[in-house]
Amino acid sequence: MAAGKLVVLSAPSGAGKTTIAREILKRISSLRFSVSATTRAMREGEREGHDYYFMTREEFAAGVKNGLFVEWEELFGNMYGTLKSEVEKALHGGDHLLFDVDVKGALSIKRQYPEALLVFIMPPSVEKLKERLAGRKTEDSETFRIRLERVPMELEQRKAFDRVVTNNTLDSAVTEVEAIVRHHLNNKE
Repeated sequence: MAAGKLVVLSAPSGAGKTTIAREILKRISSLRFSVSATTRAMREGEREGHDYYFMTREEFAAGVKNGLFVEWEELFGNMYGTLKSEVEKALHGGDHLLFDVDVKGALSIKRQYPEALLVFIMPPSVEKLKERLAGRKTEDSETFRIRLERVPMELEQRKAFDRVVTNNTLDSAVTEVEAIVRHHLNNKE
């Protein structure tokens, strides 16, 4: 059995990476979503083990201390991370994983798994990004401000990614990401 491959999508909040990730998962049946762990509260419509593994701060901290995460970070007062056991199980089982993580998490995955494909989703502009974030209505004003403060750092990190796709229109961005991912999965290297 061939080993699985890793595909990582990352972007500033509001650039559309989660929407693109969901569409790619519908289009590429051999790809499976990498479910992250988090300490944040479950949002309406989310399910344990499907959207996230929801953990207490104590459980998460114990996992960090015991080296159970490939990557982890504290964002907006909550912890987020990728369980090493999930990644290893997928790779050894021949499954391809799609990650939807922040830029620092993406770079951590690349350090541990250099063969991973990193795709940065670029917003058409910072103004458009602000509009999209405001339109989501999922953050309070403080979280919104913090997310915007991160944008310059996140945009700077795109240089370390394998590919950059600008999300001018969702359909074209999804089509471009799909082509990149299919090429990566079909590459025999």
